[in-house]
Amino acid sequence: LKPRSSSRTLTPPLALGASSLAMPTYKLCYFDIRGLAEMSRWMFKVAKVDFEDCRLSFAFGTPGDFSTIIRPEFDAAKASGELATSLGKVPYLEVDGTKIGQSKAIERFIARELGLMGSNPVEAAQIDQLCETIIDFKAAYNKAKGASDAAEKEAAVTKYFAEDLAASLALAEKSIPAGPGPFLVGSKVSYADLVFYMFLASPGGFHDNAEGAKAAFQGCPKIKAAMEAVDKIPELQEWIATRKETMF
Repeated sequence: LKPRSSSRTLTPPLALGASSLAMPTYKLCYFDIRGLAEMSRWMFKVAKVDFEDCRLSFAFGTPGDFSTIIRPEFDAAKASGELATSLGKVPYLEVDGTKIGQSKAIERFIARELGLMGSNPVEAAQIDQLCETIIDFKAAYNKAKGASDAAEKEAAVTKYFAEDLAASLALAEKSIPAGPGPFLVGSKVSYADLVFYMFLASPGGFHDNAEGAKAAFQGCPKIKAAMEAVDKIPELQEWIATRKETMF
């Protein structure tokens, strides 16, 4: 028997910017900070999809002292069993009444649902690869900042911005698949573009040295083009400009 040819594509339940008669309802629950839920909020905004942005109060008894955190709504939800699906933690995403835990699982689910995971399975894997790359880069920065000796920490962080980050991004640049641009994978904005933007170029993003992070990708034309393109997405920029200022 002659095998049938296949041109299988990945068709998300809700394409970016499209409407559906059976659109799911989404509720994202997290603390009233950016933290582990901000990327999910970004994706809803970029895709122009409504969601309930449920925020639990979060404050310090003594500023900066995590042993004095005040979070009564979270404590009550945990005690009641409301957070059982998410292992007693937040964020969780509720989709038509069904809860999903773990922030990265939530992000990948939203990306697939909202058309931000590419146009076919290969693009989806390439997007996933680039997102995993950023996880590795974050670990390198956290390691530099984690030195116990103050002088050693200063030297490690200085080297990170002066040498290591640019070198890592140069490697990432080579891993980006050929495409029409300006986005990292395929012809439209994806989860990977947003992850790179939050890491490298967003106000209130990952690095406390924002200018150092921006300088590091100037020699990477594909990454630079993608960051400039994301910087022009009006829905995202409006969200960033008008969101509540929080510590993190």
